[in-house]
Amino acid sequence: MTARTINPGSTIGVLGGGQLGRMFAMAARRLGYRVHTLAPEHDTPTGQIADVEMVASYDDLDQVRAFAAGVDVITFEFENVPAAAVAAAAALVCVRPNGEALEIAQHRIREKRFLSSSGIPVTPFVEVRTETDLLEGVTRLGRPCVLKTAALGYDGKGQVPIGPDTDPLEAWEQLEKREAVLEAFIDLEREISIIAARGVDGQMSFFEPFENVHARHILDVTVAPAGIRANLSADAIEMTRTILEELEYIGILCVEFFVTRQGRLLVNELAPRPHNSGHLTFDACRTSQFEQQVRAICGFPLGSPELIQPAAMVNLLGDLWTGGEPNWASALSMPDVKLHLYGKTIARPGRKMGHITVLSPTATGARERALAARNLLGIRVESDRSQR
Repeated sequence: MTARTINPGSTIGVLGGGQLGRMFAMAARRLGYRVHTLAPEHDTPTGQIADVEMVASYDDLDQVRAFAAGVDVITFEFENVPAAAVAAAAALVCVRPNGEALEIAQHRIREKRFLSSSGIPVTPFVEVRTETDLLEGVTRLGRPCVLKTAALGYDGKGQVPIGPDTDPLEAWEQLEKREAVLEAFIDLEREISIIAARGVDGQMSFFEPFENVHARHILDVTVAPAGIRANLSADAIEMTRTILEELEYIGILCVEFFVTRQGRLLVNELAPRPHNSGHLTFDACRTSQFEQQVRAICGFPLGSPELIQPAAMVNLLGDLWTGGEPNWASALSMPDVKLHLYGKTIARPGRKMGHITVLSPTATGARERALAARNLLGIRVESDRSQR
């Protein structure tokens, strides 16, 4: 496909129907684009904002082709789209980012091989396809370690820790003996993410590093700027630049990093789409990650990623609804609170239902205010920050 500019008034197709697509659609519509979405469910967060919501399986290639025929460019808010669907769409319209980037990011073994071959440091790992692979891997990496499915794992799903008393084969049974990656245990100082964009012309833009804290393996709090040394920030950005160039990437990419207590950076994983840790850019940056995605895939110059003021984001999970409707009025009595809800009608424990963002003169102050606002809604969360 030619690298033409896709002007406002055109139609952007989004594969996926979640909250990332919802916020992307908001940014696209503000810039004058129409938005179509395809997902297996009806009345999705993205579908509520889109002009057209197509309900179809990603495996239904006839429906994927029909979807592609009605748009001017396609992007993703969900990376686990089958390669066959991406290829079917790409035969008719520009797909950004490209199918190769998606294929690498949706499979941990391919991802780690790509990163290692590009000179990017990753957690020591062993590929697991047989019982022998697993047992030899545990001996090589030592305990504790973590066994993760190669595909379809997110928010802590598809992974099992292997401690001193764990039977590795029983751990693999929990993952239904699927192809997996065994990773060494990393003693973390913190986790950070870099969200970057690369345009059609090769122009790149980097949001400054965000610091992330998880609870029950789900992102709980993000703070910007991250509390890391300037040299680490520069190194993380340069690694991300290398990844964008190697993939000939167009669009938004998130690179998640571990920072070890020895001050080393290790890439944990790639997300070829806007990312939960970048939600705060919607309120706190000159250009949000969602608008940057629109600019990149449509062939326009990238916007400024400048952080207007230190900020924090806290996730709101379905657990918040356990005792009934959350106390929205109490949280919104704090005038600096920005509340974002995703339009999901069913609240389940662990399900991402929304988030709160707060800007403040300091990152610490923003974090404290955001947590205070969530506490007013009726829930307190214990983080699992210390180790992974």
